[in-house]
Amino acid sequence: MPKAPISSTLGPQPSWFTAKRLLAIFCIINLLNYVDRGAIASNGVNGKRSECTKSGTCSSGSGIQGDFNLSNFQDGVISSAFMVGLLVASPIFASLAKSVNPFRLIGVGLTVWTFATAGCGLSINFWSITICRMLVGVGEASFISLAAPFIDDNAPVDQKTAWLGIFYMCIPTGIAVGYVYGGLVGSLLNWRWAFWIEALLMLPFAILGFVMKPLQLKGFSHTESKRPLTSVRTSCPEAVASPSQDGSFQIRNDSKDDSESAPGILNQLTRFWKDMKVLLHERVYVVNVLGYIAYNFVIGAYSYWGPKAGYYIYHMNNADLMFGGITIICGIFGTLAGGFVLDLMTSTISNAFKLLSVATFCGAIFCFAAFCFKSLYVFITLFAIGELFVFATQGPVNYVCLHCVKPSMRPLSMAMSTVSIHIFGDVPSSPLVGVLQDHINNWRATALILTSVLFLASGIWVIGIFIQSVDRFNEENEHQVSVADRSNTIPLLEEKSAETS
Repeated sequence: MPKAPISSTLGPQPSWFTAKRLLAIFCIINLLNYVDRGAIASNGVNGKRSECTKSGTCSSGSGIQGDFNLSNFQDGVISSAFMVGLLVASPIFASLAKSVNPFRLIGVGLTVWTFATAGCGLSINFWSITICRMLVGVGEASFISLAAPFIDDNAPVDQKTAWLGIFYMCIPTGIAVGYVYGGLVGSLLNWRWAFWIEALLMLPFAILGFVMKPLQLKGFSHTESKRPLTSVRTSCPEAVASPSQDGSFQIRNDSKDDSESAPGILNQLTRFWKDMKVLLHERVYVVNVLGYIAYNFVIGAYSYWGPKAGYYIYHMNNADLMFGGITIICGIFGTLAGGFVLDLMTSTISNAFKLLSVATFCGAIFCFAAFCFKSLYVFITLFAIGELFVFATQGPVNYVCLHCVKPSMRPLSMAMSTVSIHIFGDVPSSPLVGVLQDHINNWRATALILTSVLFLASGIWVIGIFIQSVDRFNEENEHQVSVADRSNTIPLLEEKSAETS
């Protein structure tokens, strides 16, 4: 009797899905996520408050800020509310990935995102839109935590950082498109329509997450099992694969408890806490995330306040289009360049830190210098060069997050990275910049103070160069390495041949 194909031990796979199609679909979803962030920051959607002169003449407000009469601090809170939902839900989805198929979790998250985004368009006051924005963050959490590990699993070995670069290129591109999109929809229709259209565009992908055969991450069990294949040394006993006499692999449960039910809440919390201790003791991971926090503090505030700062500093009537154009061009070329350059340097954790520190330092110099000039054209030139360098970090920083931990730890690694950069980065930065601007009332000075934080990010990443690092992408226990090596000989999403009888 012929040997059972290796793919049969990994569960059913989609027959039409390829790695490149997975990348394309994930890129579109990521693009829509960030179009939403750019749209709510645009002048067309965010708008401005009603302003009165000393003579008593008042101009009418516009957008969210005008309709709900928000201060700059309240306006910043709307941005932070999204991040609060994201940071609370990210570790939850990452932990559930060990007992629920990760691809189905993405479907759940995108469904929540779709309905919450539509709810933003129906909001009636500050609190209603704040709650809806928080739920949008909850919905995005599953995708942000799990998409990158899927891509890293299926990318060609010599192009992993490039594929991650393509995926993360959608961040600046989406924000930039969001600026333009929000400006156009806000002026032609109404700011509420911007959210309703986004929800309609995301709906097919939310449905896809439920109707398509679920995919599986490296380091976890096949889709019909509720237990992961891999066992982290800090985790509860789980199923492992052992070779049978005919050469195929069979699932063996080493747990003393033969119950098929998912671990209880207490076990889940215990495993989560132990896995967190592993992350916190990984110095490479901690340094990488600390640098990413400082970096995201600046980028988050740039993305939210950029169009408004440009409007007041350089009197740009088309600030949405201007910032959108600069960000989309520099974001695409900068992010792609960062991924390809690291692959050319040979993708190692040490080389990633070198690229992160140098690119961020150069970007900080150009962006800081840009705000020192009063000429709009000099500003555009220097700021564009600065953004090219700044966005080159996206591929390398996420490469480090994925490769400094074991495969079964990657969802939690990405989730906690996301939580950290938001809770300490752009969650406080948007309202803090709003408070700073309310206090000094000088957008140029505010922008210079904010940009200087990029030098701190560069300095933190320099430390990572000198820390001894180990790439743990293929590091699991003895049995699981064998399974991973065997399964990696055939691309996860390649069309499978029919089983021989």
